[in-house]
Amino acid sequence: MRSLTARQRQVLLLAANGNTNAAIAAWLGVSPHSVAEILTAAYRRLGASDRAQAVAIALAVGELGVHQIHIPNETRKAAA
Repeated sequence: MRSLTARQRQVLLLAANGNTNAAIAAWLGVSPHSVAEILTAAYRRLGASDRAQAVAIALAVGELGVHQIHIPNETRKAAA
């Protein structure tokens, strides 16, 4: 497995935090198609088949840190 590029890591982290491709695109000033292409390249590098698996693998191999994932307050309250 090859390491993610800085841009792939950034986009995957935004996705891991619940953002849609359209929201990520607006935030970064790129097209949603560009976001999809970046995520697809990240999936390939990680050996993942979808967003959830990519996030799980990235967490497991240290590409993303669990401290970078933000839990919405509603979810946090429901889990308590």
